[in-house]
Amino acid sequence: MRIINGITELGTLIGQEIGVSDWLEVTQDRINRFADATGDHQWIHIDVLRAERESPMGGPIAHGFLTLSLLPMLRAQTYRVEGATAGINYGLNKLRFLGPVLAGSRIRARFTLLSVEPQGENRYRISNKVTVEREGSDRPACIAETLGLSIF
Repeated sequence: MRIINGITELGTLIGQEIGVSDWLEVTQDRINRFADATGDHQWIHIDVLRAERESPMGGPIAHGFLTLSLLPMLRAQTYRVEGATAGINYGLNKLRFLGPVLAGSRIRARFTLLSVEPQGENRYRISNKVTVEREGSDRPACIAETLGLSIF
């Protein structure tokens, strides 16, 4: 994990890749639990035999929003800004799901800092371009421009 010494140092890193997460296996169990949590039980995600038989991907795939929901965890293992007392999900500017994440495959996330914008006293909106890579694939699973509010 990269430790960044405060908001001033973070501001010097705009335009740079600031970290890459570890690889994470997206298991069928995780996909099933996400389906239960969201109520999205489409067969392409949870019916292994049918997905192996009928899906053009050759097996069950993770929900796109499951991949997206993993970004905070992947970011937490990638970098930390010293002095931040809280971080709040502020949303997204852009999001594209470019390739399926098959059950059992591994993903990781690359974070490139796009901007650091003051939002009042001790508050900064931080934007990252996040590329979710699939192990063994040249095409990313997801590219997102994320927004977070950091409080110092």
